[in-house]
Amino acid sequence: MKMKWKAGIACAILSISVDAMACTGLLVGRKASVDGSVMISYSADSHTLYGELYRWSAATWPKGSMLQVVEWDTGQPLGMIPQVEQTYSVVGNMNEYQVAITESTWGGRSELSDTTGIMDYGSLIYIALQRSKTAREAIEVMTGLVRDHGYYSSGESFSIADKNEAWIMEMIGKGPGKKGAVWVAIRIPDDCIAAHANQSRIQQIPFDDRENCMYSPDVVSLAREKGYFKGTDKDFSFAKAYNPYEFGALRGCEARVWSFFRKYDKSMEQYTNFIKGDVTKEPMPLYIKPDRKLSVQDVQSAMRDHFEGTDLDMTKDAGAGPYKVPYRWRPMNFTVDGETYVNERAIATQQTGFVIVPQLRNWLPDPIGGILWFGVDDADMAVLTPLYCGILDSPECYREGNGDMMNYSPTSAFWIHNRVANMAYHKYSFMIQDIRKVQQELENSFRAAVPAIDRAASDLYAKDPLEARKFLTWFSTTTADNATARWKKLGEYLLVKYIDGNVKKEENGKFKTNGYGLSDSPDFPGYDEEYYRSIVRSAGERLKVK
Repeated sequence: MKMKWKAGIACAILSISVDAMACTGLLVGRKASVDGSVMISYSADSHTLYGELYRWSAATWPKGSMLQVVEWDTGQPLGMIPQVEQTYSVVGNMNEYQVAITESTWGGRSELSDTTGIMDYGSLIYIALQRSKTAREAIEVMTGLVRDHGYYSSGESFSIADKNEAWIMEMIGKGPGKKGAVWVAIRIPDDCIAAHANQSRIQQIPFDDRENCMYSPDVVSLAREKGYFKGTDKDFSFAKAYNPYEFGALRGCEARVWSFFRKYDKSMEQYTNFIKGDVTKEPMPLYIKPDRKLSVQDVQSAMRDHFEGTDLDMTKDAGAGPYKVPYRWRPMNFTVDGETYVNERAIATQQTGFVIVPQLRNWLPDPIGGILWFGVDDADMAVLTPLYCGILDSPECYREGNGDMMNYSPTSAFWIHNRVANMAYHKYSFMIQDIRKVQQELENSFRAAVPAIDRAASDLYAKDPLEARKFLTWFSTTTADNATARWKKLGEYLLVKYIDGNVKKEENGKFKTNGYGLSDSPDFPGYDEEYYRSIVRSAGERLKVK
């Protein structure tokens, strides 16, 4: 079997610069969630990644079968590995046993790259999902694959979760001629939340706590050998050894973790100077105990963050323009009068292929318990629809082959969402109000429907598991396709309402007419006072009425 690949899913950030692609992952333990579910999240951020739903059916393979591994980012063949006799079905980043895996790339020590390895980070994720029934088993599969076949990628953080627990695993190669990788995996306490965003986050390793910590036997000795660390094992920091802090990593990466943490722990304000780039300050913890429990809606909202409510708020400086746009086009760094500056990099960003919130529930049969809340494009304006992990088919709007990054498709959710988002970027403060209304209307209806769908599917499952999966397939695909059709209507509405910088008046849910069948005169909102003042400062004398 030749492994399918998707170019451009790489989410790496260089430690010397924040001008790069980057992904964000949030984790919630089951006792830190409102309903007892384990949750993780992922924004697959890349300027070249097409947002679609990957899917593999369960399969039985003849003994001796081989699997070709190709690099997930480029499609380059890396080698062949033995196939297992039984593989499990996978929907996106979740399998039929409620195992979910996501990642963020941090690069780390460049001299530890090994171009002879076979296993890249993307193949590790999707092969492990096809071979694992628990998070712990997924860790064993992933680390066993790099041990046996070599590790091709740079430094990675992985979120690995099942219906009972969530883990963060960090991994980096050993360098040319040294097969495998050094790694450490820490279980997130059930009553805590965690996050990672393209910077290694594991500091000290609890070597004696084998129930909640796993690690490669040479994780410390390799650091000593390379000169990254001197001291006793108890003082060893994985992050400091393999991905030392630099300004870009704090401002472009750790700041995203901080923005999530501070919503649920006010004491996180003490790390403000640290995330602004002061590498001398004490680092943030790997996980925190939140001051309240999180719902799936909370996690979805956190993926839409632009540092609102902080002094990094992206709507508060001149870069936001007259319509308070919380986005900055690349490159991230810019130079003025010989000084280098940086734009903020928030969790929500424009160059997202897809965004997910896997929700894992241990009180339901696996095909019903796992919900992959899935959306495409910018998380801020995505609609996260519920895809049960037991579904047998993909919605047309997310289906592989329905358009691509070079070819528009009128039935592709990715392109339909991009049309809306790219309109909104030019008049954000106005359009986001209309977008948020429809987004919340849809997502609230999905969350309201899930309990009834759970009950109906459970009743069916008790009689015939296959019929239950067919029912969940119908619900998931219909819901996603209908949501995409509604978003298409939203795009048409926005175009009509805001054409040419004007704003049409509305009356009783329709655009107002002049009484004779034609459009009433629209509003001309212009700009706010702050923007007019900036115009006066730059060109006032030329524009002054005399």
